[in-house]
Amino acid sequence: MSVHAVTHLNFHGQARAALEFYQSVFGGQATVITYGDFGMPAAAPDAAKVVYGEVVADNGFRVMAYDVPGETVPVAEAAVTTRREHGTTVTAEPFFVSVRGETVEEVGALWQGLAAGAAVIEEYGPAQWAPAFGMLRDRFGVTWILDVAAEYAP
Repeated sequence: MSVHAVTHLNFHGQARAALEFYQSVFGGQATVITYGDFGMPAAAPDAAKVVYGEVVADNGFRVMAYDVPGETVPVAEAAVTTRREHGTTVTAEPFFVSVRGETVEEVGALWQGLAAGAAVIEEYGPAQWAPAFGMLRDRFGVTWILDVAAEYAP
């Protein structure tokens, strides 16, 4: 048996734009199905919102997203609730999306894509535990950690 955990992001009217953005960064195939596609009358306020969406790329990246039914909530300016304290990132965020690759160049290209319109929490660059690491909050309010895989050496 094989099990895979997939990040499922919840939005309030921005799921389609987020999925298109993530596809532009990571590549792959996007699937977007609206509430209207599932039979909600076209005149209903949520008909054009995403009930099921995902991006699946050949490089192993996969993310799912949908729009929570109801009022559309605008994405707030990337108000980062993190700070550096004694060399450590301290945050109240309930989760991060982590992307790990094999080379600094490979992950750096993804960083450049995600950084468009993002609030950078920690610049992408060498870290004590990895050849490269960075943290940002994208234009949709999702916090991402990107790093390069490195074998742990105690």
